[in-house]
Amino acid sequence: MSSEGSRGRVVPIASEEFRRACGRFATGVAVATVLDPQGRPHGITINSFSSVSLAPPLVLICLGRNVTVIDAFRAAEFFGINVLAADQREISDRFARKGLDRFANISWHRGKTTAPLLAGALATLECAIRQRIPSGDHEILVGEVVHTHVNDGSPLLFYASGYRKLQ
Repeated sequence: MSSEGSRGRVVPIASEEFRRACGRFATGVAVATVLDPQGRPHGITINSFSSVSLAPPLVLICLGRNVTVIDAFRAAEFFGINVLAADQREISDRFARKGLDRFANISWHRGKTTAPLLAGALATLECAIRQRIPSGDHEILVGEVVHTHVNDGSPLLFYASGYRKLQ
């Protein structure tokens, strides 16, 4: 929580304190994916993903302005969300790393919108970008869900800076 300064101004908390507090909110893990204008796939592990609306079906993701794939997402008309299964921790780790071809030796296919979709995901959502909203050091992308696919299984979860399992 922010505190009030001596003149009623809000004093922001430290980034590390904010990160620690947000880390107490358990989230699923997903990989957001997109094709660049040359048709190459790009993706990044995210946990800033949320449904926004049922009618129309809208979701949002938040991407840091400095992530290596931001330009591909800025140029895209569509993006994919791949909700990871409990056995896909290696994929989560791979798409969180910099400096490698994240799609090398990964099973994926182009969805109906051409968004890259990962094999074995619990759910895939193909989204048409409807809004790009700059906010702080991130960009919020709001997408209208135009195709989905759902599989059974257990989710990959993240809590307090570590992976967790449902009991």
